[in-house]
Amino acid sequence: MIRHRAHAAVAAVAAVTALALAGCGGDDVAPASAEGSPEAAAADDAGGGEETTLTVSLFGTFGYDEAGLFDQYEEENPNITIEYETTQGEDTYWPALLTKLNAGSGAADIQGIEVARIRTATTELADRWVDLSQTAAAEQLDDYTQAKLDAATTDDGRVIGLGTDIGPTGICYRTDLLEEAGLPTDPAELADAMGSWEDYLELGRQYQASGASGAWTDSAGGLYNAIISTEQEIYYDEAGELVYDTNPAVREAFDLAATAADDDLTAKLAQFEDPEWNPGFGNGAFATIACPSWMIGYIKGQAGEAGSGSWGVTSLPGGAAGNWGGAYLGVPASSENQEEAVRLAMWLTAPEQQEKVFAVGGNFPSNTTAIDAVAGTTDEYFSGAPIGEIFGEIAKNAPAQILGPDDGILKNEITNALLTVEVNDVSPDDAWTSAQRAVDNQLG
Repeated sequence: MIRHRAHAAVAAVAAVTALALAGCGGDDVAPASAEGSPEAAAADDAGGGEETTLTVSLFGTFGYDEAGLFDQYEEENPNITIEYETTQGEDTYWPALLTKLNAGSGAADIQGIEVARIRTATTELADRWVDLSQTAAAEQLDDYTQAKLDAATTDDGRVIGLGTDIGPTGICYRTDLLEEAGLPTDPAELADAMGSWEDYLELGRQYQASGASGAWTDSAGGLYNAIISTEQEIYYDEAGELVYDTNPAVREAFDLAATAADDDLTAKLAQFEDPEWNPGFGNGAFATIACPSWMIGYIKGQAGEAGSGSWGVTSLPGGAAGNWGGAYLGVPASSENQEEAVRLAMWLTAPEQQEKVFAVGGNFPSNTTAIDAVAGTTDEYFSGAPIGEIFGEIAKNAPAQILGPDDGILKNEITNALLTVEVNDVSPDDAWTSAQRAVDNQLG
């Protein structure tokens, strides 16, 4: 899907202009005003600059289009036209981007980078990106959480991405379905009933026994990702060694998710892939779902207005803090519009825009100023839940995860193996062995 906007005849001094103008010059990309004058750059942005079309390619829902930010940017920068496309599945998006980066052509001016790919982007692909520490974006880097910035920094200090969101994770649930099953619907009461992941599964058994419609949760893969999101060390250790098959936390998370599958507590709907997964948010196919903050907007989009007031959100079992997902914006070195692309990426990830995206889609800010600003946010769609407080508290306590170059492959192969437990009745042990074999085949 390509979004193309005509220029808007509105002259204004954009926030991005101010940010960019205050920035430092660099080797790869010139500062916002080549003349060094804020007034000169403002005049350029007000319509005196060269007409430029910026392409933006993302995956899933970053919330920029939904929050009207592309339109706003075009209105405030009449010389800029933005062409935007998104690929729903990151698993499809990333291989295509790799091909373009390796070819040195075909990539958009701004590309999204999922957190599970950031280690690859900062190691094997480091020279395929603009070093943002040498651009106007340099002064903005300290505004992101330290873990977010560190993950996007190469070993020699290059910064290849600006943080968009982070993924503090809770549990979202259908209040009407839990009430039908006689289970707690108040967030605090439900949290009290879930002292552990085993308690969460036991509630699922009670739910199934009640005869309430649908399954307890959507998928074993989603459950696995939520459980493992609470760990600091997952697939790699601090030395960068692959440890997924010796890390007990990975196997324990896998076994818990497989138990849910074996006990028919899942709807067997592979997230983002099964065509019945999206309708499931509205038709009651599942009562609960692991819920990174970005899932808030996704639920609203899929369940629609009919779902408003029928959803709630609470913390993970045991009050555990997890982080699942999050992303960056990077500017490929092949971009012919690097200076303008950096300006747009800065603006999209600035506090004011991150606040707007959180309000629309639930994508939790990675900018520390924005994190403070959204602390009091409540959401009537989720029964008035204080989502700013809930996700903010989780974000404070979530571990700074160790990321590796092939986190995305490992996560996918493990969740694929869990799907075979759900759909094909493969035993958990055999599924685990299959996951190991698949990982070996891909990583050598």
